[in-house]
Amino acid sequence: MAPTLYMIAPSPAVRAVQITASAIGLELNLKELDFMKGEHMQPEYLKLNPQHTVPTLVDEDGFTLWDSHAINVYLVSKYAKNDNLYPKDLKKRALVDQRLHFDTGVAFARGLPIVGAILRAGKTSLEDSEKESINQVYGFLEAFLDGKQYMAGDSVTIADYSLFATITGSNALVAIDAQKYPRLTKWLKTIETRPEAEVNKKGLAIFENMIKSKLTS
Repeated sequence: MAPTLYMIAPSPAVRAVQITASAIGLELNLKELDFMKGEHMQPEYLKLNPQHTVPTLVDEDGFTLWDSHAINVYLVSKYAKNDNLYPKDLKKRALVDQRLHFDTGVAFARGLPIVGAILRAGKTSLEDSEKESINQVYGFLEAFLDGKQYMAGDSVTIADYSLFATITGSNALVAIDAQKYPRLTKWLKTIETRPEAEVNKKGLAIFENMIKSKLTS
């Protein structure tokens, strides 16, 4: 019996968990929620996750967890064959954690209200300040990659998966300038070509279509 993941396909957070599960060879039982019908606000789902967010993981023994970063740490710690994706080495792990917190508090956080305004409030274009805010995220990531192949060092970790899912979505809001951010562009291509990243494509395409259908400029 596989762990169950409550999800919506376009969500960057969901896609990050799917990439991680794919990387460690873990099959997930996907249960897609219909947000338009308010399935995430139903009592049975609120009992699992009072914050009514996605993704939510229910493991085989009933253990329930939400927040994609916490889920990925848990899945790798329990199911992965080694610690490569989330190193036990204190300093290596601390750097991965820092990147994960950056994703939560900066990269994802800056895009979320913009996406919400586009999808729910009829926003059709980004303000210059919003574009600048997203570009600043790209600039930070460009700096993180100075002298590194991946976000937290020279091997791929769950920090790469989370940031890849987020930034591929951000790119639909503000296109990444390859000349201005060459390291970031190269990193995206590197992750994109990894086999585990294949599961990102379907949800990302849905997200891109949702955004592009609303934006006029």
